[in-house]
Amino acid sequence: MMNIGLRVFIYLLFLMSFLPLPAGGMESSAPAVNGQQVSDHFDGKLYFNPAIAQPPPPGQEQHRSRTRWMLSWIFGIDRPEWPETKDVTPGPAPAARVPNGKLSITPVGHATFLIQMDGLNILTDPIWSERCSPVSWVGPRRHREAGIRFEELPPIDAVLVSHNHYDHFDLPTLRRLAETGTRRAIVPIGNLDLIRETGMPQTEALDWWQSVRLSPDVTVTLVPAQHFSSRTLWDRNETLWGGFVVSGPSGNIFFGGDTGYGPHFREIARRFAPIRVALLPISPFRPQQSNAPPQWNHPSVHMGPAEAVQAHTDLDAMVSIAAHFRVFQLGFDGFDDAVTELATTLKNRTLAPETFITPTPGQAIEIDPRITEVRRPEGLKTVCMNR
Repeated sequence: MMNIGLRVFIYLLFLMSFLPLPAGGMESSAPAVNGQQVSDHFDGKLYFNPAIAQPPPPGQEQHRSRTRWMLSWIFGIDRPEWPETKDVTPGPAPAARVPNGKLSITPVGHATFLIQMDGLNILTDPIWSERCSPVSWVGPRRHREAGIRFEELPPIDAVLVSHNHYDHFDLPTLRRLAETGTRRAIVPIGNLDLIRETGMPQTEALDWWQSVRLSPDVTVTLVPAQHFSSRTLWDRNETLWGGFVVSGPSGNIFFGGDTGYGPHFREIARRFAPIRVALLPISPFRPQQSNAPPQWNHPSVHMGPAEAVQAHTDLDAMVSIAAHFRVFQLGFDGFDDAVTELATTLKNRTLAPETFITPTPGQAIEIDPRITEVRRPEGLKTVCMNR
């Protein structure tokens, strides 16, 4: 059995790099990042969320609080037990391509989606690893297998990585993609050195609102998110985070990555209307019945189902698809909490369930760009969105 001290150290390393700190943040003396210009989200040393007030340095009591909730996480205190569902059968092999004007989105699990549109195959935040961690032998592990077998992926034209947390920027998976022929990856600014470690031949780093072309007809733009970055104890917010909008003949597809609720959704809608599909995280969050401390999930940088539904409304998305649930246990919500609360929120707000889909990993969702219809995996029933 692993030495308990080593286990605690590894989990502390993971938690300090992945989870937002309680109010007070972390001070840093990081140098200016690659000469990046000071902006509304970069202060000359670190990136920050413009819509969130920067808190003062933590006091002694806040340090004690931080230690208590980290130890609670490590030892599973008040954390609901998730069921073992790792033997779920992956879905069928996706089509090699879809023709121009067609759009198919296959959820793989967590924040990984295969977007097939206008002759291109695009992967978001790919992770096929057993754990999201600095090491392969300890750290949060999968509770559900990837919805597509890695060996059955079609040729991937581009990978979009939203930020550098281990559950989104998985180096082992990215290296496998590079080895099997994926040539291009796009990341937020500051992550160029890390993505080049994967062996991808073509790597590009973008600031918010910057765009690159994936083909003559398809453009990808990095858009704001309300989150943070770090992979170690010492690099907090030295690299940028974001979401992506992919625009082509089949419409605008928004991928949120990992984000809290904020005014950026309305600005994205203003610039990219109409948004045909939004891929929105719905976990981790703090259920009302949870014993977790209120600061644990930091709603400013994560969204629960209620915030995700509001984001869906702000974006005026024709349809949204839930992400970031039932794969890695990263908060104090139970296995079914996010799905249950999403359904309840939609009902309370008199929104049709088909406007915000809880997907089945591995089952493609086909979206007809001509008449705003969603072809759902359950019996392949076609549902008119009445927009």
